Amino acid sequence: MRRNTVFITEASLATITLIGLNQLWYADYPRSNFKALNDSEEWLQMDKMGHMFSSYQLGRLGANTLKWAGVSKKDQLIYGSTLGFGFLTAVEVLDGFSEEWGFSWSDMAANTLGSGLHIGQELLWDEQRLVLKYSFHQTEFAKQRPNKLGSGITEEFLKDYNGQTYWLSANINSFLKTETIPNWLNLAFGYGADGMLTGEANDPLFLNQNRKRQYYLSLDIDLSRIETNSHFLKTLFDVFNVIKIPFPTIEMNDDGRVKWHYIYF
Repeated sequence: MRRNTVFITEASLATITLIGLNQLWYADYPRSNFKALNDSEEWLQMDKMGHMFSSYQLGRLGANTLKWAGVSKKDQLIYGSTLGFGFLTAVEVLDGFSEEWGFSWSDMAANTLGSGLHIGQELLWDEQRLVLKYSFHQTEFAKQRPNKLGSGITEEFLKDYNGQTYWLSANINSFLKTETIPNWLNLAFGYGADGMLTGEANDPLFLNQNRKRQYYLSLDIDLSRIETNSHFLKTLFDVFNVIKIPFPTIEMNDDGRVKWHYIYF
C-alpha cells in the first residue's frame, strides 16, 4: 500500500510540476525548434553546481521515500535515486524547445554527477558519507541587476549565484572509525563565486566585472546522524540536512588570497 502511494504521489507531483513550468514559466517566452547550446563557461559553473546539487537531493529524497515504503534496495536505486536525473532531464527538454534557452549537455553532465554521487555511495558504502549541501548570503550584486539576480531574499536565494555556496560535506567518523569524534561531525569543502553581473565574462554591457572563484574549508553537522527516538525530529533533521550549518570558515580565492570568516553562511 505504501509503495503504490509513493509511486503515484511522486509521478503525480512530477507531472504537475512540469505542466506548471510549461504553462507559467515557458509560456512567457517564444517556442522554437529543439536546439542545444554550450553554456559550460557561464556563471563560473555555479549553475552547474546547482544542477548537481538538485539532482543529488531529489535522488536522496526519492530513495529515502521508497525506503520508507518498504521497497527493495535495488528498486530504491533504480526508481528513487534517479528521480532528480529524470525530472531535470524533462526540464532540460523544455529548455530545448524555448527560444530563450536551449538544451545543455553540460547541465545534463551535472545532473548525471549528482545522481551518480548518491547511487555510487549506496553501492560502495551502503550509506551517504559525502553529502551535497547549500548555503546562501545576500550580496550587493542583486541590487544592481534585480531582474536577473532576483529582487528580495526569496528570489535572490534562487537566482543570485554570487551569494550561493555549494558544499561537499564529508562525515569524518565514517572514514576514520574512531570514538573520539562525534558521529555527526563533518568536514566541508565549499565552492562559490563572486563579482558576477551576467553569465558571460566578456559581456559588452558589463565590462567591469571582477569575477572570481572562491574555495572554502569548514566544519559541518550531518543532522541525519544525530541520534533521537523521535520520528518527528528524524524527519525534521532529514529535511534540513540540505543546508550547510554555519561554522567558522577559511576562504581562498583563485588569486591566492586567504580570508577568515568567524561565521560563514
